[in-house]
Amino acid sequence: MVKCSKDQVQRLQKALKREKDPKLRQRIQMVLLREDGRTQPKIAELMGTSLSTVNRAHMAYDNGGVSALRPKPTGGRKRENMTLEEEKAFLGTFAKAAGAGQLLNVQELKAAYERQIGHPTSNSTIYDLLARHKWRKLMPRPFHPERNIEAQEAYKKRGFGMQ
Repeated sequence: MVKCSKDQVQRLQKALKREKDPKLRQRIQMVLLREDGRTQPKIAELMGTSLSTVNRAHMAYDNGGVSALRPKPTGGRKRENMTLEEEKAFLGTFAKAAGAGQLLNVQELKAAYERQIGHPTSNSTIYDLLARHKWRKLMPRPFHPERNIEAQEAYKKRGFGMQ
């Protein structure tokens, strides 16, 4: 256990007052309670956390100061197959054909992607990749969703020039 100086305790108290993040506030309070002479089991009881949480907060402060108490960021692409730059380069190989007006077959893209990463993946991974890089699905509809088949047949029977 490393004992803090009065200056460090004052900085911790100031940090506690200005800090908005509840997790960081809690960790600062754990360190301050230790400086008041409380034991780790008592701090855990007062804070409503486990003993290991208190111990980790104290070790983090001892090794890195207040900045080490800040929680690690969560979220992001934890199971990414490629970095964003690698994905951009991968799609660049298909961009020339797509820019020339050729249709891009998603199954071909998926097969190339799987060869690149070395294992099979789902179709949704490919669609997410395309959405992430703002590639849109531009394909003509085979028919209008509100088409009237009877009117089409009547038009065919009447002929193009007749009314």
